[in-house]
Formats: sequence, structure tokens, C-alpha cells
Amino acid sequence: MSHPLWQEEYWLYIIQLFLKKPEGVKHLYSRPLVDLSLELHIEPAYLHAQLRRLRHIDSPKLRRLWDKYSMRPKQLDKKVDILRRMRGFGNAEAFYKDVEVDVDWERMYKPLPSEPRLKPFMLVIILDLYFRLTPNTMVDETPEIIELAKLTHIPTQLIVDVLQCFLACDPYLNFVPNMDNNLLAPCGAIWNEYGSLQPQQLEGIAAQMKFYFN
Repeated sequence: MSHPLWQEEYWLYIIQLFLKKPEGVKHLYSRPLVDLSLELHIEPAYLHAQLRRLRHIDSPKLRRLWDKYSMRPKQLDKKVDILRRMRGFGNAEAFYKDVEVDVDWERMYKPLPSEPRLKPFMLVIILDLYFRLTPNTMVDETPEIIELAKLTHIPTQLIVDVLQCFLACDPYLNFVPNMDNNLLAPCGAIWNEYGSLQPQQLEGIAAQMKFYFN
């Protein structure tokens, strides 16, 4: 399966990522994989599939690259640094012109304009917590909120603010939010996309997304 933005020299990025400790295929939602995906504008699932190919190398060209660089990490790092500088010299707008790419996944990992400490995928994780709590437990002192704050490195109050936005989104409640809350729109978008999922399905997605913080 090919990708319109994939280039053969990107295998060096993939080999470098594979060799990053702990060595091996990185989780689909791991921060290093997501960061590389954002850099190359290629979906994490595609890069994850390329990582898996390194377990069972299936082409002579890839085998030569692996044999050349897998035991020479410093040489590989130097080569990747050169590639990154070369990409920086190019005209990104010209490169991506007329190439159809799905950028929805990128938005999930970019800071919210209204609250840079949050990214949309983090709202999905908080939405999963929302369905585990009752309104009167959506406070700073709740252990589950404290635990999630430690994992995501954001204040408990910010998680509470998001939970209150989801209270406003919940059609079964009559919660009236603070109309000045700038998180209502992004929380509403996440509610519309994920709020109707079965609890087990949402729990599974959120559990996977938490690997970003590991």
C-alpha cells in the first residue's frame, strides 16, 4: 500500500524510530510516532505499518538500508539530521500542492487555539472519564481526576472545566454552562463524534490514546 507523501528516504526516519529505546515497533499512539507523523504529514497508521515491516524485511533495498544503519546509530542520526535540514530548505506549499491528504487526524494532535494545553485527542480521554463519574464527583479532589491530571500533565481544574462542558453537551441533563467558556465548541465537536459510542468502544479508544503519555 502506497501513500502519496511517502518517499523512500523516509525509511531512515522509520529505522531510527524502530531503534529508539525500547527498541521495536512503537505503539500507534506513542508520542514519538505521532510526532514523526505530524512532521511528515503521514498518518500514524501508515508509519506504524512501515515499522512492522522492519520485523520481517521484505525487500532487498530495505534490507540494505537496515544492514547499513541498524548497527551504526550515530551515522544514522547524522543522516536523518541532514534529511531534516534538506526538507527545511524546500517549499512546503509547493510540495503539497495538488496532493490530496486527510488532515483530520493531524487536528487531533494539535493544540486547541482556545486552550493550548489541550489537544482534541485529550478531550476524548476526558470524555471517557466523564461517563465514569457523576456530576457531583466532577471536582478537583476526585481521585480519578487527579490521576488523569498526573498522566496528562495538565491541572485538575482544566479537566473539571472540560467535564463541565460535556455536562452542557449531555442531552439528558439541563446543565447551563458559563457562556464565556471557550472550550464549549471543541468539546461539542468531540461529543458529537464520540459521545454516541458504546462505553466499551470509547474506553478502548481512550486507553489506546493514553499511550501518548507513556
